[in-house]
Amino acid sequence: MAKNSTHREVTRINPITESSGGRFCLSLKEALFIGFCAVFAVLTRVVMRLHLHVSGHAMLSTVFFLMLARGSVRYRFGATFAGLLAGTAAIFLGFAKNGPLILVQYLLIAVVIDLLGLLLPWAFRSFFLSALVGAAAGSTKFFTEYGTNFMLGMDPVVNLQFSLIEGGWAVFFGALAGLAVPVVIRRLKAYGVI
Repeated sequence: MAKNSTHREVTRINPITESSGGRFCLSLKEALFIGFCAVFAVLTRVVMRLHLHVSGHAMLSTVFFLMLARGSVRYRFGATFAGLLAGTAAIFLGFAKNGPLILVQYLLIAVVIDLLGLLLPWAFRSFFLSALVGAAAGSTKFFTEYGTNFMLGMDPVVNLQFSLIEGGWAVFFGALAGLAVPVVIRRLKAYGVI
């Protein structure tokens, strides 16, 4: 009788669809989805390198895929993980004209998305809040442009004006990307992908 009271029931988990607990709580399916979002963020940025003569248009795909990575999984830092993967891939593949600073750009966008995702957990289901998160993520372009141009020694007034223009367009494209996220998340859930 004492033998049965100390014996615990062993529960088995499916490592593909269920997390094992612990600190990161990522299942294999979620980790693969975050990895695919990171790869698509880099590859679409390559496609967006076409000369459209519109500032900030690359923010459309970057914000979209990082928000999709955060909104589709239960992991709190999904966008940061995807941003780290995407920034590292962009550096190693040579797609970055700013060199290692591209990693900082991806991480800044991702951290803003994750912080707003922690403050507003329902943000990725609402069009307005999702657009707001996308616009806030796009606003990081202002800070990275201003910092880069400041280090290069650009005149402060010209730097501020240039960075405001770049940041304004990035906010616009970030908000557009945010508007698309709730629709895609609903479709992915309907088809059982996430």
